[in-house]
Amino acid sequence: MKRSLGHHQHAVRMGWMAVAALFVLQAGMALAISPPAPKPAPADAASTLPPEAPAPARSPSAAAHLSLAQEIQQAQHQPVIPPRPFHISLPHSHNPFSPYMPSTVPPPDLNNSPLLQTLIRNGKLYLSLHDAIALAIENNLDLAYFRYNFPIAQTDLARTRAGGAANGVNTAVVRSSTQGGFGSASAGSPSASSGSAGAGAGGIVTSTLGAGAAVPSFDPYLNFRGFVDHDVTQEGNVFQYGVPVFEQNDIEAVANYTQSFRLGTNLTVNYVGQRFANNSPYEAINPTLYSNFEVRITQPLLAGFGLASNDRYIQIAKKDITITNVAFRAQAIATITQVEDIYWDLVNAYEDEKVKERSLAFAQKTLQDDQAQLRLHAIPAVQVMKDESEVASSEGDLTIARANLRLNELLMKNAITRSDDPGIDAMPVIPLDRTVPPDPNASKSINELIAEAEKNRPDVAEDQMAMEKARASLRSIRSELLPSLNLYGLYAGAGTAGPKNPNCGLSPEQCTSNLPTGFGSMFVNTFNYSSPEYQVGMTLSINLRNRVAKADQFRAALEYRQQQISYEEQKKSIRFDVRNSLFALQQAQARVQAAQKARDLEQRIFEITTKEQKLGATSSYDTLVAQHNLAIAQSAFVTAQTAYEKAKVNIDRATGTTLEQTGVSIVAAKAGVMGHVP
Repeated sequence: MKRSLGHHQHAVRMGWMAVAALFVLQAGMALAISPPAPKPAPADAASTLPPEAPAPARSPSAAAHLSLAQEIQQAQHQPVIPPRPFHISLPHSHNPFSPYMPSTVPPPDLNNSPLLQTLIRNGKLYLSLHDAIALAIENNLDLAYFRYNFPIAQTDLARTRAGGAANGVNTAVVRSSTQGGFGSASAGSPSASSGSAGAGAGGIVTSTLGAGAAVPSFDPYLNFRGFVDHDVTQEGNVFQYGVPVFEQNDIEAVANYTQSFRLGTNLTVNYVGQRFANNSPYEAINPTLYSNFEVRITQPLLAGFGLASNDRYIQIAKKDITITNVAFRAQAIATITQVEDIYWDLVNAYEDEKVKERSLAFAQKTLQDDQAQLRLHAIPAVQVMKDESEVASSEGDLTIARANLRLNELLMKNAITRSDDPGIDAMPVIPLDRTVPPDPNASKSINELIAEAEKNRPDVAEDQMAMEKARASLRSIRSELLPSLNLYGLYAGAGTAGPKNPNCGLSPEQCTSNLPTGFGSMFVNTFNYSSPEYQVGMTLSINLRNRVAKADQFRAALEYRQQQISYEEQKKSIRFDVRNSLFALQQAQARVQAAQKARDLEQRIFEITTKEQKLGATSSYDTLVAQHNLAIAQSAFVTAQTAYEKAKVNIDRATGTTLEQTGVSIVAAKAGVMGHVP
């Protein structure tokens, strides 16, 4: 009777416990259906620091001992010795031998900037987004490579000012140091200029850009030629020279100066000085001194006339300098965009590893508890086997997460360093920023964004200048169609001198000479207008079919039309890119909100399941499944946040406002000196 009463009381207690568990379950599910609104992120800067960088202590007793986060913040505000700015100018010297000596370029500085060392604490690299951008500006090899295009463009200008053709500057965007990345695919990338230009048959395609009449050299040339000649000739009789063996000595010096000017004018100055001596008795003077001076000016009147024809290489070089500056902005935007993407991928991998670590720790704790229950024969052995399976699965997930984190750390260090440092290569990278302020572009209308992109995008400016170059080339190539008509004028003077031949065998009258005897007198007579010569003339050359020039001119017109289409195609592509980036941003924001609600719901389910387990209404395996689902929801939320941050990065790139949004000065980027960005 007592035993049955005890069983009855036990049954009543179990019934009440079941009712209570059901009540708690219903209440919990009701709360889970309408989760509370997420709390706003605290505005405190320390709230963004990871667990490795704890928040600053607020108690007065801790003021004497700075926390790791305080040390990092204090080090970031300390003055950092910046690296030497990049500056290479064309060599210039007053040394008269300098034009004939090779110029040298200093070797590149491949040391990492001092800013990198200030971010290292306790063997870890603590990196904010602004620090990553600053380090990329100072150390990234893609930017370092591109900076050499500035002096290269200046060499082209110096070359064309001397009449040489422009070699051109390679302004393609380089991404060697920022390639790859875990989930690093962006919604868009900087478009290449010049539209859909492609290579022709065999990949060999030349352009008519810069074609036209030949441009003369604007550098003055000075040429010298001189020789001494001794010649002995046996004669058949003495009738011609008066001697059986005729001997003569010749000394000759020739100087030539020539220079062309930008109107096509050419100036040529020639001087010839000679001395003839022989053993012939038939010469009244021996040796004979002779010199000749000539000035010739030639001016093209049709082909090759005017600045449009002869300045075209200079104008191309000046445009290339402007294009190089614009292209560097495109390179800076591309590099910063890639660094931002890598940074947010790093944040994603870092947070995902923490989620996987918590999941594994909970699975191991559950396994330990169930093993203890198994020893008490409170649960079946299959429960422990399920726990062991969950632990093995969590360990695999954590291994993958850690591998992804190591990969993203490697990509980040590759993007922000110039040279490999064994100490830094093995150093963990701790991202300090989890989110950034809302992007101003997100609140603008699509028309405002498109207008801003057409104003700020470097590729738009590049294509516009390429079209201007093609238009200028179309004007200059017309000169090649014209016949060659040159007007020239010549002035010359001559002087002759020499002493009387003491061996003259002619009559006294024939041996008489009124010429001056010395070299000085001969030289004076050359320039004193005593023996002048004038000549004015013209030359005309006509190609009766002119097929090459006609084909080049028509091709130039066709290529200009292609440039117009490319320009419109580029603007159309930019409009699509902006719309696509805005839609991607809106979708990413919606995914963040959905992932946050799903995470909060899984959190509530996990909490309810944990309470039910304590009340005995559910098993530990149910709690383990709830925790696993929570971990999946947390990882999905982190991934959605990363995609949202990268979408903000992408819309800045699409509108060409990356530098403004990140606070990067183009002047500092060109110099490669950023210091610490606050």
